[in-house]
Amino acid sequence: MKFVDEAVIRVEAGRGGNGCMSFRREKFIPWGGPDGGDGGDGGSVILRAEASMNTLVDFRFVKAYNARPGEPGRGANCRGKSAEDLILNVPVGTTVVDEDTQEVLGDLVFAGDTLKVVQGGFHGLGNTRFKSSTNRSPRQFTRGSDGEIRNLRLELKVLADVGLLGMPNAGKSTFIRAVSAAKPKVANYPFTTLVPNLGVVRVQQHRSFVLADIPGLVEGASDGAGLGIRFLKHLTRTRLLLHLVDMAPYDGVTPQESVAIISKELSRFSPTLAGRERWLVLNKLDMLPDDEREARCQEVVDALAWTGPVYRVSALTGENTKALCQDVLQFVEEQAELLATDGEAAEREREVQDAMQAEARERIQALADRRRSERRAAGGADDYDDDEDDDHDVEVVYRS
Repeated sequence: MKFVDEAVIRVEAGRGGNGCMSFRREKFIPWGGPDGGDGGDGGSVILRAEASMNTLVDFRFVKAYNARPGEPGRGANCRGKSAEDLILNVPVGTTVVDEDTQEVLGDLVFAGDTLKVVQGGFHGLGNTRFKSSTNRSPRQFTRGSDGEIRNLRLELKVLADVGLLGMPNAGKSTFIRAVSAAKPKVANYPFTTLVPNLGVVRVQQHRSFVLADIPGLVEGASDGAGLGIRFLKHLTRTRLLLHLVDMAPYDGVTPQESVAIISKELSRFSPTLAGRERWLVLNKLDMLPDDEREARCQEVVDALAWTGPVYRVSALTGENTKALCQDVLQFVEEQAELLATDGEAAEREREVQDAMQAEARERIQALADRRRSERRAAGGADDYDDDEDDDHDVEVVYRS
């Protein structure tokens, strides 16, 4: 199954049915009077979050969805049948944006959440509605109104408590394999990870958190280098970022330089996301001599003037990973309790989420616009799909 995290679709609600103009014509009833019924309401289009879906790939092939119109009214005061609403299932974690106005219509973050994106047309009125003591044979009726039409952008952001951040080959996939049942591909070359991977980290029975591993960043990622920044948006839902650093780099880039590169790209992508809680994780201690580990790690911390939490681990051997996961779980649970009990904190978190998603959307759109301009300058087609080459045959699942 292809992993697709964005899709643009067109949804159109059904038109309301017209009212009917009719008069009774029955034997022995010379003054029958009006009996035209109302039309039926048009169907609306509703999005529903479905836990069994993990990708928006279905919306890449079918991009137009029309709800059915309401039936017209009939004589004998028969009302037309209203059309059923059209329900489209989307993955949990989907944000719905109006493509034309860039208005965020809703966020479906729980299974079963629904969002009406276009309203069906209102039914027309039959001539029975217009009869009165002074208008005994009304010939007035109304037509059903048109249904709403919208172009929508569906943006899937994986639901994770903690996100892994770092350069390619920093050991993010190895770390998620070590602490969860997720089995992303691991190899000794850059960009082994092409799409986000999720793992459920169980620290104790009935106590766990979800960890997200996204493709590594390189210098210039915010301008499209490497795999670019399109997957960074998946970190906007996380409460904590773990910044993994390779303590034995193969390319000569020092650990402190790699941290600076990632921090710069993160700030260019979303200043709000860059300001989220971030812990430094010095990885691959197994590749350092025992007598040099502490000195090398302290050198990196001092060079960065890092004031937040610092952990020294080896994802390959599992060294210190358990202690890190315990501290992460405690942080995540404390944050969840705070948001559940403090209304002001919850409101601030919503504002931060909105700011991060707006910044991410703006940066990704700017990069896409620049690519289109470059293609037009080179004589390429304008309708090229920027995301078409970024699909990969994988499926994002939560594994515990």
